[in-house]
Amino acid sequence: MYEGAVQDLIDELGRLPGVGPKSAQRIAFHLLASDPADVRRLTDALTQVKEKVRFCEICGNVAEDVQCKICRDPRRNPATICVVEEPKDVVAIERTREFRGRYHVLGGAINPIENVGPDDLRIKELLTRLADGTVTEVILATDPNVEGEATATYLARLLTPMGVRVTRLASGLPVGGDLEYADEVTLGRAFEGRRVIGA
Repeated sequence: MYEGAVQDLIDELGRLPGVGPKSAQRIAFHLLASDPADVRRLTDALTQVKEKVRFCEICGNVAEDVQCKICRDPRRNPATICVVEEPKDVVAIERTREFRGRYHVLGGAINPIENVGPDDLRIKELLTRLADGTVTEVILATDPNVEGEATATYLARLLTPMGVRVTRLASGLPVGGDLEYADEVTLGRAFEGRRVIGA
């Protein structure tokens, strides 16, 4: 539709996840109208992230060193590992300030439709971390969707015979939600995860 460099930029932006053709076009024209210094800062940030950022050799989280800051932190409890799908999930859990253990990032979830099987995830690395007996609990914090549930079920079957306690994050109704809008699975989970209140 557009000529040369503009169309190339739109095409590249459109390849980003969650960016459709119209959003790619809006971003491209925003960049065209931006101050050159702003665009340079963006290109520098993109270049630096590719040069400096890697994945932690222990947990698979993003890091600028061989190990991430969580794995290097001696105050974190090494006996508990929270298994998540992606590095962004680590950030979400850290924001709660509730978890003081360590993490293991799988790098995705089992998804036969996308040809992602257990061998495509960092499951072998997780088993290696459990081999010395330091870890006593593994919390499965995969997404509450079909792929996340399949991954959690697979891991639970794999890890339970190893003698480690395997738990799953509770799921149910969101705060401020209405019962009439809850799907059957969410409502069912809310009933399963109910707890005693009061004296």
